[in-house]
Amino acid sequence: MRFLHPDGSTVHLAYCTNVHPAETLDGVLAQLRDFCEPVRMRLGRERLGIGLWLAKDAAHTLVTDVGALSMLRAELKRRSLEVVTLNGFPYEGFGAQKVKYRVYKPDWADPERLRYTADLARLLTGLLPDDVGEGSISTLPLAWRTSYDYRSAEVAHRALSSLAEQLDTMERFSGRSIRIGLEPEPGCVVETTADAIGPLSDIGHGRIGVCVDTCHLATSFEDPATALDALDAADIPIVKAQLSAALHAQNPHLPEVRRALATFDEPRFLHQTRVNTEAGLRGTDDVGEALRLGGLPVSAPWRSHFHIPLHAVPAGPLTSTLTVLQDCLMRLVGGPTARTHHLEVETYTWQALPLSLRLVDRAGLIDGIATELAYACDLLADLGLKELL
Repeated sequence: MRFLHPDGSTVHLAYCTNVHPAETLDGVLAQLRDFCEPVRMRLGRERLGIGLWLAKDAAHTLVTDVGALSMLRAELKRRSLEVVTLNGFPYEGFGAQKVKYRVYKPDWADPERLRYTADLARLLTGLLPDDVGEGSISTLPLAWRTSYDYRSAEVAHRALSSLAEQLDTMERFSGRSIRIGLEPEPGCVVETTADAIGPLSDIGHGRIGVCVDTCHLATSFEDPATALDALDAADIPIVKAQLSAALHAQNPHLPEVRRALATFDEPRFLHQTRVNTEAGLRGTDDVGEALRLGGLPVSAPWRSHFHIPLHAVPAGPLTSTLTVLQDCLMRLVGGPTARTHHLEVETYTWQALPLSLRLVDRAGLIDGIATELAYACDLLADLGLKELL
């Protein structure tokens, strides 16, 4: 969906298709038919933006088959869907029964990450609507922290510099500008927006920036004003923002709170959990670890990397970080000038939610996604943006 910002620019809103497991092009085409178009119709919109996730097999087919990209573009047009942004963080297997640490491979010290991301950029130049000249891709924030050393940092720096040069070349030939955003995430080398500034300070002249995920930002207890202003001061572009809310436990010492948190301890995704103490940020790699005896201090609130649907705040004693999202969104697009033009609702955890919140069938998921998107539209309208129909 498109919105007119008061500064006269267009802000795009999409929902990310990594919520639908698909590894092949046939699977992607089925997503468009079974979910994306029905979500558009459920919303009653003539056009719907999707943040497309193309796993490595689907991307390979689109790059090597001369007719495949044309077919995908035709399907998008036929179903009144548009793509201005791709999610290039997961590489493969995001629909597996157990993802956990697998999602961080290959990292930016592996040549395959560069190849995959460059392929996505080439594909996006061919998927952008005719009247849109800029696309964005979110990507892994370098690597998971435990497998990264000085040599890895050098290799990753060269890879990102090479990618920036390739993006320059693509724009000269296609007339389309593609930008890449490292997506800070708890537990990664780039865990916070501040961590991104050093690695990106001399790369790409605006080609490589940051994707601000408001769930990740909240989980790390980052203040939106401080984080965004620091990126601006360092001249690091905010390539896109992912609108998502984290799980918040105000009183983790209470037995009823711990029981509620335990219902979010599930086997599929990693749910990094953090607490902000007087001695600084402390955390665990998963919510189950935090709940074990001595896992995390209980004297201050906990936040967990579990994407909570924007409109579906959990019943007490837990809540979500929706207020952090609202604050961040206001600072991104609520001022006189839009600080980013690509927004993506990225709740991929619908089927990982506790049973009381889980949508059990296709119709329920379609309705949930549409309701969440409608909520995001209302947030933008409240900030003075007007939807372009």
